[in-house]
Amino acid sequence: MHLCLFEDDWTDHLRPLVDTRAVYDLRLGIRTLLETTREAFDEPRTVLHVRAPLAAVTAQAHPYLVNRLVEGVDVLFVNGCFVAEDGPVLERLRRAARPEEPARVFVQGDRLVAAWIPSVDAALAEHVAGGAALTREAFGELPEERLDDATLVGRLWHLLETLRPALARDFVVRAGPYNLPEDIHDRQGTAVHPSAVGVNAEKIYLAPGAKVHAGAVLNAEEGPIYIDREAKVLEQAVVRGPAYIGPKTQVKVGANLEGCAIGPWCKVGGEVHDVVMHSLSNKAHAGFLGHSYLGCWCNLGADTNVSNLKNDYGPIALYDAATGSFEPTGRQFLGLFMGDHSKTAIATTFNTGTVVGTFCNLFGAGYPPHYVPPFTWGRPGNYATYRLEKALRVAETVMARRNTPFTDADRALLTHLFDETQGERLMRGRGKG
Repeated sequence: MHLCLFEDDWTDHLRPLVDTRAVYDLRLGIRTLLETTREAFDEPRTVLHVRAPLAAVTAQAHPYLVNRLVEGVDVLFVNGCFVAEDGPVLERLRRAARPEEPARVFVQGDRLVAAWIPSVDAALAEHVAGGAALTREAFGELPEERLDDATLVGRLWHLLETLRPALARDFVVRAGPYNLPEDIHDRQGTAVHPSAVGVNAEKIYLAPGAKVHAGAVLNAEEGPIYIDREAKVLEQAVVRGPAYIGPKTQVKVGANLEGCAIGPWCKVGGEVHDVVMHSLSNKAHAGFLGHSYLGCWCNLGADTNVSNLKNDYGPIALYDAATGSFEPTGRQFLGLFMGDHSKTAIATTFNTGTVVGTFCNLFGAGYPPHYVPPFTWGRPGNYATYRLEKALRVAETVMARRNTPFTDADRALLTHLFDETQGERLMRGRGKG
């Protein structure tokens, strides 16, 4: 069996986080959607379907075939937004993916969740190769089966609703049977200062090379904590579970983290609650960040603060770049969603429920609007377009600091995004009361 993770026509609702990556490369907790699904199906041979402009960057990020299916192979198609959690839905898809099982599609409402196709034909292989959205219509008259209980990420705030469950689930998968000494100071291959404290230590995993410095507190009473390879928790920092600290990530002195998934090679400080930092981003200084999601290569300047609760305690609406409108989220707590390569200066402030596009550089007193289009530069009331060549030079410099090449594929994708979002910048400044 081959597994094909695909993008459907809901993907753009997750902009700006999917401007620069396939939807299944979004981080849920310790793992991405892609990693979660592959491991749920015992890591089969994998094919990735993605929008055509992202094919090259997706191929350079993964060792799998991209937008390429061989005719005649048996394929389980799974929506890249599907959360592969244990339960009846996942078991049903596992049972379906057998050679003796007939072809069928699995739907939730009018949305395609999965499809089992023994022996892919030329028309379907050609559709995948084109990179267009894969929807129910691509599978013709095949019989349908409803999966109303499937969990699908369809809007930005869904990534926060699935965060804490994902952290708990991923800890079990990645830590496995963790029958090591309960005292965190006795963990082999790690460096834990004698004054560091581990609470509910049987739910604290320290990977080889992890370091916990003097006076740090790891409290797993409310959920597990996973400190990955070569990560550092510095002096007096407090990490409350559930939480994930990724490889080479540094939790700064005096930081206060809770309910967070901090991906590889980040720096994080200040007060950070219920936040995903995808990878390679910095929020290294004082300031509050809550119920938020940052992409890659972001940097929040010192004392950047994000509101995650309205003054009237009312429900929050969030801008949807796919519809060009604000949608009710039903949530009382919601902060900032920031696309890759965006940055803030010192003392920048964000209002509740703000979406900042890819490659924005924001500074100055006052609140930016609730939606800032990609490639925006400036201060409230005075925004301009971030010149493309300057933005690309900054990206190349920043990525070199993490030993990451800025490739022709990166340049082509970002140039495409700049061109495609010209219209959004002409309507810049859309706020909301």
